[in-house]
Amino acid sequence: MFSTKEYLQKKTGPYGIGRLSFLQSLVTEFQDSSSDDAKHQVLANLANFAYDPVNYEFMWQLNVVDLFLDTLEESDETLVEFAIAGVCNLCLDKQNKQFILKNDGVRLVLRCLSSPNEEVVLSAVTTLMFLVTPESIAEITSLPVVECMLRFSHSLNKRLSNLATVFLKDYCNKDQIENAQQLQRQGKGSEFTTR
Repeated sequence: MFSTKEYLQKKTGPYGIGRLSFLQSLVTEFQDSSSDDAKHQVLANLANFAYDPVNYEFMWQLNVVDLFLDTLEESDETLVEFAIAGVCNLCLDKQNKQFILKNDGVRLVLRCLSSPNEEVVLSAVTTLMFLVTPESIAEITSLPVVECMLRFSHSLNKRLSNLATVFLKDYCNKDQIENAQQLQRQGKGSEFTTR
């Protein structure tokens, strides 16, 4: 459920902890914690808060977009799962989207397509669709990506196959798909693994 600033103020009252303060405490806990479990829980909470547009301004002030992007390069798959979910939620905001695109976000998201974690892959495909702009579409629909989406469209995981099919229909042209099919026939698949 989406909130408004007025609703949040009414709910917390004049002496309750504000949303910005609460999110700041989560960011600080993530940065200071040495516990993997605590980091997982905090990042999951931040990704969930990123779902509500009322939090975009707070997330921006706290550099949470940077935190998510940096975490995409971690080796801990659980952290990556929550980070890509957070990026996916935040990239609907125009300011966040531009920041992600300008800070190598497409490359970082593309790396997630080869994750063994299907939730990471699903979030990555969704994020790529949200990040499409006239400037980014060439990178997002490059031959290796289109070939990967063709393979994903035949996945036994219905969520993944449906999402990949939508990606192909909405963002790729006939020539791109034919080139990717030809690449597959030649047995030269992309660097992304099959799901």
